[in-house]
Amino acid sequence: MLAVDRNGSGSPVLCLHGWPGGVSDYRLLTPLLVDTADVVVPHLPGFGDSFAPGDELRPPSDFSREAMVAALVELMESLALEPAVVVGYDVGVTTAIALARAVPDRVRALVVGNALAPSAFVPAALDLRRRAEFWYQDFHQLELAARLLDGNPTGVRAYLEHFWSHWGSRADAVVDEDLVEAYSRPGAFTTSLNWYRSGSSTLYGALAIAEGGPLPSPVDVPARVIWGAQDPLFPPEFAGQVTELLPQASVRLLDDVGHFTPVEAPAEMAEAVREFL
Repeated sequence: MLAVDRNGSGSPVLCLHGWPGGVSDYRLLTPLLVDTADVVVPHLPGFGDSFAPGDELRPPSDFSREAMVAALVELMESLALEPAVVVGYDVGVTTAIALARAVPDRVRALVVGNALAPSAFVPAALDLRRRAEFWYQDFHQLELAARLLDGNPTGVRAYLEHFWSHWGSRADAVVDEDLVEAYSRPGAFTTSLNWYRSGSSTLYGALAIAEGGPLPSPVDVPARVIWGAQDPLFPPEFAGQVTELLPQASVRLLDDVGHFTPVEAPAEMAEAVREFL
């Protein structure tokens, strides 16, 4: 079963981290909720304390969105968490939505960062004017990525600092020394790449749709989307299409927030979560 960080008591809140991220993504949000909520932050498969030496040798499909959903359903059953408010950003957004699609009776509501609707998915990732933003997802397919960075704390630090500085708007909040240590363990960085190598990432999901694959189906659960307007991956031009994917969603646009919504806008995310507790 997945390793978890668990704090507080009350209605269950399940928080899903991103890449490059970990349970420390919720270090600022958790204290704002523990007075009324049982806040459960799992280390997703292959990340943090759910990583074990040798995981880097397993097939990428073991770390796909589908595998993450299956692991989360098992976790929710074992901890009796349902129905839970599910929170996510980045990898955690698409995983949270997939979880609600798979087991809607176990999800009370979604509170997520920037979420792409079906009609936005392909243009957001494949528009040639924006294609350079997704270079890292191609890089992560290469063995070179692991050779350069796995087990290399200096390289990992430089790599994570790029994303913190480019994707984040509130720079004082996003830097996370715990992640440098976690991603620097031998095998850990390579294992984290398996999310991308499994075809679960934005770019490869968009390519699959462009080649005739199915569009994501709507998920009809109550939802709040906290949209960081400074996110270079998913700019605010796509915010108006969210209800195609989440018909019950409302969107709150934050002008000075980037991609890392749980650490850049913890108060706003906590306010959204509390609506459903």
